Amino acid sequence: MKVVVDHNLCEGNGRCVEVAPQVFELRDDDRSYVLLENLPQDLRAKAELATTLCPRQAIRLVED
Repeated sequence: MKVVVDHNLCEGNGRCVEVAPQVFELRDDDRSYVLLENLPQDLRAKAELATTLCPRQAIRLVED
């Protein structure tokens, strides 16, 4: 599974970083970036929570 952030939608609210700091980071351009190309199974629940908490719905989980 891969995590994708749409930077056209991302406002840098940082909710994803709060719930899954192992998966996301907020950079100087106020956008969230994915730290892991392929999401390990043990972080999947946190990534799913991040997708639901994103106010702009900028995060997607994509099956490989």
